[in-house]
Amino acid sequence: MNPEKLCELAKEAMTHAYAPYSGYRVGAALLCADGTVYQGCNIENAAYSPTNCAERTAFFKAIYDGQRDFAAIAICGGKDGVISGLFPPCGVCRQVMREFCGEEFIIYMVTPEGYEKRTLAQLLPDSFSL
Repeated sequence: MNPEKLCELAKEAMTHAYAPYSGYRVGAALLCADGTVYQGCNIENAAYSPTNCAERTAFFKAIYDGQRDFAAIAICGGKDGVISGLFPPCGVCRQVMREFCGEEFIIYMVTPEGYEKRTLAQLLPDSFSL
């Protein structure tokens, strides 16, 4: 799947976000090695700690279905669903990615103009894993 299509799926996922507290809607589209795509959105909670990021929602759905081989993820977000710039994954999401992906895993961060591409190693240098 090309990056543009993956980014479009992330934008669509963003529309499902539950973000009544921050107003920031985030969507993700996770591409598995077999071509399957899992979408995720952020799901906020008044206690904040139970909030789940879009990236982890997508990963956890895929893992539940038995997927363990991942190629790339696209992420987008913005206040009230308007993409306003890069939405890089948080530290917790980066560590979840590292648990299941190698350092060359691709992360596409959607911008109003297109997307920026990074590897997991670029976003999580000197990481640790099994």
